[in-house]
Parts: sequence; structure tokens; C-alpha cells
Amino acid sequence: MLNRVLTHAQSPVEEFPCGTVLIHRGELANKAFHLLSGRVAFGVIEHGVLVHQLGTIEGPLWLEAAAAMLDLPHAVDAMAESTVRIQGMPVGQLKTHLKNLTEPMHTLMLDLAKAQRQQIEVAVSRLAKDADARFAEWLLRHAEPADAQGSLAVILHDRKRLIAAQLGIAPETFSRVLKHLRDRKLISGGGRVLNLLDPLGLQSLAGI
Repeated sequence: MLNRVLTHAQSPVEEFPCGTVLIHRGELANKAFHLLSGRVAFGVIEHGVLVHQLGTIEGPLWLEAAAAMLDLPHAVDAMAESTVRIQGMPVGQLKTHLKNLTEPMHTLMLDLAKAQRQQIEVAVSRLAKDADARFAEWLLRHAEPADAQGSLAVILHDRKRLIAAQLGIAPETFSRVLKHLRDRKLISGGGRVLNLLDPLGLQSLAGI
């Protein structure tokens, strides 16, 4: 479906050599890129080196189009593993075409984009961050206002074992992380409610 949209848009085709960084994690997606041919690796790049790899794709396929569809920064880095040919479409143009879809199809496309985004964020977090950083990011993502003064808290709706599984750590590690964050005065509380004492400290720990 998106392939037909891109064909009609007559966007220019660009060619890049092996080793080119095509997508930078954290940069706002101002275009949606379609890989026409070649092979691309996804993961986490540090100092120009792909230190953590999530997987490899071959064209024709879209490159992390979810970021463009959701107006979000790219969640993953992408590097060419061969000579690649890519066609780009500005985000505004892409959204215009998506809005012309029927309402059920438009909703489906956005839901798929959101699901893909969540999967990528979890995968990258597990690769690039230690247990403390992963949990700090999880806390910030699930934080809710706790009072009129602007304090934040997280209500643990799931069992700690399930949350540990979401973070890719053992339940014993999760318990150690909780104690570590309490010792650092970043959180307080117990049971099903955790108070975020230092949101900025948690952001620093999470690297966001």
C-alpha cells in the first residue's frame, strides 16, 4: 500500500555506499525512507561502529517508517551493509496520503506503527542500557501526577515478576534495582506505589 503511494509521489532515488549511516537514533524523522535495494542493519551505533545489532533487512522494505508516521525521533540507528538505493518521502506528504485511506485502514496503520515503535524501544533499551537505566526509563514512562504539587508516582498494576520480564531482567535483579534506586534517593515507597523523588536524576540515569 505505501509502496504504491511512493511510486505515485515520484520521489528522487538516492544511492549510498556500504557503511553509510542512514538513520540516526534520536533525530526527528522528517522523511519516511523506502529501501529499494540493498541490505541495512539496525541497532545501536557508537562512535561510528554498530556495537549492538537488532537485525538486518533487505529491500524493498520501509526503514523505520513508524517514527515518521508518529512524529517521533528515530528509535534505532541504521547502517548500510551494502550499496543501497533509497527513496524518501517528506512526512507531510506521507500523512496526506495516509489520511486519504478509509478510517479503519488509517487506524490500522497507526496502530501497527505504535506497536512496532514499542517493540523497537524495548529492544534498544535492552541492548544499550543496564538494568538500572532500563527501570528508570520504565518509571518515567509510566509516571502519573500524585498530588497538586506536581509530584510523580507509579502504580504497579502488574506483578513485579511480570515487570521484570518486560525489562528483560531476572526477578532477583529487579529487587536489587529497586533497592539501589531507593538507596540513591531516586524513589521511595513500597507495595504497589513508587514515588519518584528525583525525576531529573532518573532521566540522567536513563540517558534521556
